[in-house]
Amino acid sequence: MEKFVITESDKAEQVDFDWGRLYWYASGPQGNSDHMTVGKCVLSPGQENPKHYHPNCEEVLHVISGKIEHFVDGDGWTAMGPSDTITIARDVWHQARNVGDVEAHLLICFSSKDRQTVGE
Repeated sequence: MEKFVITESDKAEQVDFDWGRLYWYASGPQGNSDHMTVGKCVLSPGQENPKHYHPNCEEVLHVISGKIEHFVDGDGWTAMGPSDTITIARDVWHQARNVGDVEAHLLICFSSKDRQTVGE
């Protein structure tokens, strides 16, 4: 990788789902990170992403805006709001659901340049 790479907001990769969308800002496949994946998850009101896990990385999820509940296998659902952060170990089933009336925006970071997902 070069000394630095700037990804302008309109150049982020957007992936649409029935439940919301993901934006990818940095990753190995994008060629702008050798060690991490960074993105944003937007959950539509009343929606949830599928239960899943990451076999090759930890995930850090930070709530930028909105109200969610986050499920972690074995621990159940936990309420989260703006500025709350959860760190999820690799191989742990989890998912998020929007319990608010507006979109929830979540910063998501992974400890691998090529985040792998099972169940999504």
